[in-house]
Amino acid sequence: MRRIKVFVILMLGLLAFAITGLSGCGTVEGFGKDVQRGGEAIEGAADRNKPD
Repeated sequence: MRRIKVFVILMLGLLAFAITGLSGCGTVEGFGKDVQRGGEAIEGAADRNKPD
């Protein structure tokens, strides 16, 4: 019984996270742009911290 409660709570948390994440970008195109911006930020940070 306890395992079922933990599973349900975990699934509800994942569902809430997915809804929040997807509603922030609105569309698949928006999601792609968000991912691209994140990748550019990581690339910029890597370039700034690259040893000379």
